[in-house]
Amino acid sequence: MRISVIGCGYLGAVHAASMAKLGHEVVAVDVDPVKIERLAAGEAPFFEPGLPETLAEALASGRIRFTTDMAEVAGSTVHFLAVGTPQGPTGAADMRYVDAAVASLTPYLTDGAFVVGKSTVPVGTAARLAAEVGAAVPGATLVWNPEFLREGFAVQDTVSPDRFVYGVPDGDAGQRAVAALDEVYAQALAAGTPRLVVDLATAELVKISANAFLATKISFINAMAEIAEVAGADVTALADAIGYDDRIGRKFLNAGLGFGGGCLPKDIRAFQARADELGVGRSLGFLAEVDAINLRRRAHVATLAGELLGGSVAGRRVAVLGLAFKPNSDDVRDSPALDIAARLVELGATVLAYDPAANHTAARVRPEVATVDSAAEALRDADLVLVLTEWAEFRELDPRVVADLVAAPVVLDGRNCLDRDAWTAAGFTVRGMGR
Repeated sequence: MRISVIGCGYLGAVHAASMAKLGHEVVAVDVDPVKIERLAAGEAPFFEPGLPETLAEALASGRIRFTTDMAEVAGSTVHFLAVGTPQGPTGAADMRYVDAAVASLTPYLTDGAFVVGKSTVPVGTAARLAAEVGAAVPGATLVWNPEFLREGFAVQDTVSPDRFVYGVPDGDAGQRAVAALDEVYAQALAAGTPRLVVDLATAELVKISANAFLATKISFINAMAEIAEVAGADVTALADAIGYDDRIGRKFLNAGLGFGGGCLPKDIRAFQARADELGVGRSLGFLAEVDAINLRRRAHVATLAGELLGGSVAGRRVAVLGLAFKPNSDDVRDSPALDIAARLVELGATVLAYDPAANHTAARVRPEVATVDSAAEALRDADLVLVLTEWAEFRELDPRVVADLVAAPVVLDGRNCLDRDAWTAAGFTVRGMGR
């Protein structure tokens, strides 16, 4: 099929390259000429495993082109909206980029075309945009097809996701939209990927509800970690025990620094704001506590660091391993790791931080956090080691080698990802989260 992708940020760039990989002819549009230039040259503008190879394959095939000219989308059958919805000053999603994308797209829509929303938006947005599209081009149809990408696995989750959700209108237009999306995703559907066809509002709610549930699960186990620390219990063993209950499950029950990134924090705040607008704010009142627990973890780590250094971090040398909000990513948006590193600097510590992918993005956001080019550089002569992102490189460190580098064998495992027995045997004092 001939398709367009509007927006070439994280979601759009991955989606465009993956669609070309599946054999479609793709036009990808963004207002940022620097981003378009880099993508057209085969350079991924962010770290995502598998994307450089997928992008190179797509460009070599001739099935993808990147442009700033919206007019080039003319003639496409399916137009994917993949622009950002950042958090606004009130916590609500800022919809100006989505609205601008639709306004720019409508002059080039043709009769029978489909506008497919992928951005995470407040419920009710699709109905509003559907009316705008229908008024501009009566034969065009707007549908919603939420994304479920995990950073670090985004290409895989696009090409072979765990499910598809189509939010479509009633009647013939909806049936035609289902057929068009089935053609777009034919390869994954043939492999058995489940497909759910729902109304527009339900499709909008699916992604944001999933994120709210995951955030709640993470904050729940972190609340249990707070209790475990006071009671002398081990939250990891607790999570293992309750995780055997298939009604609960073990995934996302890892106590640590809490969640971050560009989705979960902003999405739960936007969900609360939208519920307030709809007059049902009390239904999501619990998300305020989910958010509070999450943010409390960051202050708690800074407090623990002070305790491990005899009462204060001021004047002490601290090695920070990890700055991205999760491994296999250079994303530092609302990153607990970067936030904690900056807090320690504010408290007077000399912080040397290292992340395998996120040094450059961290330096732009928090230039006061000094970064180095290797774990060994960060560790040398450190009074305290903080593991804040669970990169494999950090999990696999040899504690005996680390012991020869540091000034004091003390480690705060912010992700409960280290082999405690091995580190203890190497002479380290090991402090975990909720352990």
